Amino acid sequence: MPTPRTPGAFWWLWTSSALSNLADGVLKMAVPLVALRYTDSPAQIAGLSLAMGLPWLLVALPAGALVDRWDRRRTMLVANTVRTLVLVVVLGVAMGGHASMAWLYAAALVVGVAEVFYDTTAQSILPQVVGRDALPRANGRLMAAELTANQFVGPPLGGLLAAAGVGLAFGVPAGAWALAVVALVAVRGTFRTPVDASAPRTSLRADVAEGLRFLWTRPALRSLAFMTGLQNLASTAAGAVFVLWAVGPGSALGLSEPGYGLLGTTLAVGAVGGSLVAARVADRAGLTLTLAVSVLASAAMLAVPAVTSQIVLVGASYLAAGLGMALWNVTVVSLRQRLTPDRLLGRVNSAYRLLAWGTIPIGAAVGGLLAELSGIRVVLLASAALTVVTLVLLPAITAAGMGETEATNEATTEQGPDAVTDPVPAVATPGMPVRGAEDA
Repeated sequence: MPTPRTPGAFWWLWTSSALSNLADGVLKMAVPLVALRYTDSPAQIAGLSLAMGLPWLLVALPAGALVDRWDRRRTMLVANTVRTLVLVVVLGVAMGGHASMAWLYAAALVVGVAEVFYDTTAQSILPQVVGRDALPRANGRLMAAELTANQFVGPPLGGLLAAAGVGLAFGVPAGAWALAVVALVAVRGTFRTPVDASAPRTSLRADVAEGLRFLWTRPALRSLAFMTGLQNLASTAAGAVFVLWAVGPGSALGLSEPGYGLLGTTLAVGAVGGSLVAARVADRAGLTLTLAVSVLASAAMLAVPAVTSQIVLVGASYLAAGLGMALWNVTVVSLRQRLTPDRLLGRVNSAYRLLAWGTIPIGAAVGGLLAELSGIRVVLLASAALTVVTLVLLPAITAAGMGETEATNEATTEQGPDAVTDPVPAVATPGMPVRGAEDA
């Protein structure tokens, strides 16, 4: 079967995504460092991360419904324009000597809301840009760019810029978002989902409910959301206390701070490399084997440091987990995009992420409490075990995916332009947010 051609518009979208993620990576490192100029309170510093992440809990569902109503390219343009203007305003306030923690909180909250709209739209617009046959390959390329910009380049650059001054710390990400807007302008066309003019107009609440109902009544998508949520709970529980296990002369691994950073980079290297080959691997291995390998690689990353202090083995488990992370994300995102009608993509993406990421704060709390009661080794092994247990959902996902693909075929015939136009057999379909399993 010939490889689907990637349209030129995709590369403008890819450029915009890379620039946006570069700005994200810089800002999320620079903001707490800049905040040290105004406070030394750990609670106030941590509150900035909360302000940036809170919009995912507060506005994800209505944002998904609005994304399905609005032109998706214009939504992304507005989101990045808002982020640019917010940083310009805060930069002006800071240069005038009037900045404070209140200004940083307000900026973090607005930037977080804009991020929800941008990220939800970015996943929803892709099938309209490349077509559904090209989704695995396109998602792999996007993920490689996002990881490189957000994980490799952005954080160290943000640290350097914050040390150089507030002007660069806020000016560079503002410039990156502005350039991302320019790249999006080059993506020509209208990206509004088709609307039946004869159908009565629905309320925003009804639209949100329709997206939730679609996700809940599709066993494959629902099971994947729960599977991702459990993996994110496990990985966050371990990650919340792992630094105590790894860093310092009295720790189990005895790493220095730079060594700990290098270990994290090993994970990102695997993820970037995996993103480039994920579509081909998933196409040859099939859905079930691809997801099983991804889950086992994540479990190994959690278990290996608990049973050995050999850093080569620990590093190898991190590299393998990064590869598995990329396989999971490309496969699951592509599957969700192909099984969901275009008119529902924004709502289903936001509902899925709410379920998949809602366990992250729970995992952090559970990990800290369990470590206090039973020790860090128990947290690592329990997290690995929970990750493996999620494999029990795989047979149901495969069987349901086949049935949902058949239903998609029928919908394509009967429902016209709102239906999924290029269904894929579930067993051949490719799919952690580096924030967790996506999806991680």
